[in-house]
Amino acid sequence: MGKPDQARFNRRQALGLIAGLPLLAAGTRAQAKSDLTFDELYGKVSVLGLEFSDKVKQLNGREVAMRGFMAPPLKAEAQFFVLTEIPMSICPFCSTDADWPDNIVVVYLGEKQTFTQPSQTIEVRGTLETGSWTDPDTGFVSLLRIRRAEYATV
Repeated sequence: MGKPDQARFNRRQALGLIAGLPLLAAGTRAQAKSDLTFDELYGKVSVLGLEFSDKVKQLNGREVAMRGFMAPPLKAEAQFFVLTEIPMSICPFCSTDADWPDNIVVVYLGEKQTFTQPSQTIEVRGTLETGSWTDPDTGFVSLLRIRRAEYATV
């Protein structure tokens, strides 16, 4: 009789493991995405301008999640927008990186999405990229970008 009980126990263990796999996968996915806030973007301001925080330097090239507001896009069909700490009604990055506000991040979408109202809080997930870069299509300059991104209202 020990054999059938042992087999049943193993079957229960297997079923328990299978039932727990989605939770394990969700935990792994949550660890891969780091929450980043606007207050954590820069460590200090030097004579050369804004300096990225240690957290941003460590997360460069990794998947992150940020919450904020979508600045109004310049074109309805654009595949990028600006994530801002507070709702904005004008283009916040139409000049040089010397004038770069410390509370915005450019977001390049992986796929086109319908834009949302500037007063609606959104969460963006994608790959963080740092350093001054000029978009060859628009000429816009950015210091921080989230690429291959997607967003949802919160």
